[in-house]
Formats: sequence, C-alpha cells, structure tokens
Amino acid sequence: MMNQKLKTIASFISKDDVVLDTCCDHAYLAIYLKKFQLCKEVYASDINIHALDVAKKNIQAANLNITTYLSDGFKSIKNSDINTVVIAGVGANTVLDIISYAPSNITKYIISSNNHQEELRNELYQMGLYIQKEVVIYEKKKFYVIMLVTKDYVKENKITLKYGKSKNKDYYLSLLKKEQEVLEKVPKKKVMKKLKHLHNIKILKRIIKRI
Repeated sequence: MMNQKLKTIASFISKDDVVLDTCCDHAYLAIYLKKFQLCKEVYASDINIHALDVAKKNIQAANLNITTYLSDGFKSIKNSDINTVVIAGVGANTVLDIISYAPSNITKYIISSNNHQEELRNELYQMGLYIQKEVVIYEKKKFYVIMLVTKDYVKENKITLKYGKSKNKDYYLSLLKKEQEVLEKVPKKKVMKKLKHLHNIKILKRIIKRI
C-alpha cells in the first residue's frame, strides 16, 4: 500500500533511473514504480527473508516482473546497471553502511533515515555526497525527512547540516518545542548547556521566520 512517504520518495525518481530499493519490505515502492513506468527499471532487495517472501508474493499478485535480491545492502548484489538507490525505513548507521558498500556507478541516493539526521548529513558531506533537496512529511503522527543525494557539489554550513533545508514549518516548530522543553529541564548551574539550547532556539526561530 502506497503512503505519502513512499509517494514522496517516488517523486524523486526519474524516467532514466535504474533503481534498487535496498530495504524494500513488501515491495510497495518497486511495484508502484514498475506499474506506472516511473523509471527505466527497478529492483527490490531486503536483508529479511520473510519480508522478501511477502514482497515476491505482492509482485506476483500485481502481475509484474521485478527481480528481487536477498541481501544486506549491496553485499550480495552485482548489478552494474543500477544507478539510483532508495534507502528508507532504517537508521543512519545502516544508511551509511549500505552506502559504504555501494559501487561507483551509483549516482543518486534517496534517503529517509529513522534517526540522527544531523550526523547523517555531516557524514554524507564528508563522503562527497550532497543533499540536493530535502522534504519533510508528517504521517502517522511522525515527521519523516527525505533527502535527494547526489555527487554534485552543494555547499553546506553548520545550520543546514544541523537542521536541513526543508520548507516544512511544522517540522521546525516541533524541533523548537523540543529544544524549549529540554532547556526547561537543564539545571541552572549548567550554564554552558543552557547557552547551547538558547542558541539552538534562536537559530530555529530564525529558520521558522524565513519560511
């Protein structure tokens, strides 16, 4: 079943892309891309054999021909045609591990990590991978950060690496609220920690004002 998150990911994919969905789960994204011919070709993989079995059944039920792989990221995949990778629904450490094994022919990553967005942005930047676009959606009472990442250089600064470049005002309001809640709990004697959160609050207010 396609949700807003998967549709947003699909919107980052072009007709000429040969796509691998590395954490395909039940293959809803791959089926959607194939059914509506939104890319040149699509492959689906997952590390979990039970999830992949469900994916295969869903692909068969949709009467589509999609190659699947049982693999931990790229570790069991040798396919030089693939140029675009979707990594979604996993943590930042898993995202970075998958990328570390990616072949050189990968030119585009579409990433939605479950956590540690700031750390992920910094690591990608150090690896020579640059965020071209960042969209935040709200679904099932949770914000999802979705990044379009390529090898085309984009200059970043401390603020964009920390908070991203989304235009979702509600997302930044939620970050502001968290900072304010944390600040209230910081003991008075922790002056430097208080100053840090006050600084973050000031930056977030500036970002929100600009949106």
